[in-house]
Amino acid sequence: MAQKGPLRDETDEAIEETEIHDVLRNKRRRRTIEHLRSGSGTVSLRDLSEAIAEAETGESPPPRNIRESVYNSLHQTHLPKLDSLGVVSYDHDRKHIEIDGKARDVDLYMEVITRYGITWGEYYRSLGVLALFAVVASEMGVPVLAAVGALPVASVFLAAIGASICYQFWTHRWQYVRLLS
Repeated sequence: MAQKGPLRDETDEAIEETEIHDVLRNKRRRRTIEHLRSGSGTVSLRDLSEAIAEAETGESPPPRNIRESVYNSLHQTHLPKLDSLGVVSYDHDRKHIEIDGKARDVDLYMEVITRYGITWGEYYRSLGVLALFAVVASEMGVPVLAAVGALPVASVFLAAIGASICYQFWTHRWQYVRLLS
């Protein structure tokens, strides 16, 4: 298996922006990175191709010809490219894949989308603006909010932001565990 982290690339240089855009231009490469980020470690090529084929077709299990197409394109094209850049570590013989050190460079360009189709940045920005309006409305005497008071209103929004952060950390916990190890 290819070496991981700093041992793999002694220059420790970031991936060039044009290469990152080339990686993200292909949906199967994006789905590969997303799938590996959501898991807890090494995944087999068979499992990865099954998951990507299922995402592409919306069928479970996906049709055999689609699974084979995904398997072949990952094995012959996409995984060797991601491996050469240090984004994933691909054992060509054992057909095992895991996320690698340079995936962090690509992550900067992959905005995480919630299941509702908005980015986490948009979600937090909307929640912050809504909190600001609610606190200002409370201070201006808007009947229901004024009766509650600005401090409890702000506290509710801070609790919502805190709960959202906990949820986001929990759903991406394996990514953080890998970063710490």
